[in-house]
Amino acid sequence: MTELPDEPSGALPEDLPTVAPRLRDLRKRSGLTLETAARLVGLSPAHLSRLETNRRQPSLPMLLALARTYGTTVSDLLGETAPERDPIVRAGRAEPSEAGGWTYWTVGGAGRAMQALRVHVPRQAQGELVRVHPGEEWLYVLKGRLRLTLGAAVHVLGPGDAAHFDSLTPHRIAAASPGGTELLFVHTLLQSGAAELCLGEAAPRRGL
Repeated sequence: MTELPDEPSGALPEDLPTVAPRLRDLRKRSGLTLETAARLVGLSPAHLSRLETNRRQPSLPMLLALARTYGTTVSDLLGETAPERDPIVRAGRAEPSEAGGWTYWTVGGAGRAMQALRVHVPRQAQGELVRVHPGEEWLYVLKGRLRLTLGAAVHVLGPGDAAHFDSLTPHRIAAASPGGTELLFVHTLLQSGAAELCLGEAAPRRGL
């Protein structure tokens, strides 16, 4: 990856609010080392360290890259107060989306540290795709049977069964019923949007 220059064009004013503590906090909550985060953003680890310790102010391009990597907005990085978010998600507002053969509905609020989804997994869809990424995952089977592979262990879950695991454990999810499986899914990963996090083949960077 080409590294962003130390002094790129589009530099922000010197009175930019201090973002160092927020950058450090978001990186740690994302489960990323300094070296990994720097590589994803396109900076050297030393440069990212200077940003996190307030020894250098980020340019606008850097803020955009950091916001994308940590799954947030530039406004959030700058500490700007967001409008009050509606805590209720009504059934009629959850529009289905499809990727990689899966259908999912976002049933949680946007911009949170956790993301909640209702997911339908058809039989044989992405059944061989193994995922590994920072964070935690929790799932609850609503309908059908689910085959969950965690490392070398294979578990078959039915309606009412749940699983809660560290997503750094290599994991694979597949429907074990002819009609597919429907489940509730919650994750704590901050780096990406719903499609990238949960629908690996459609967006190969991250997966459920």
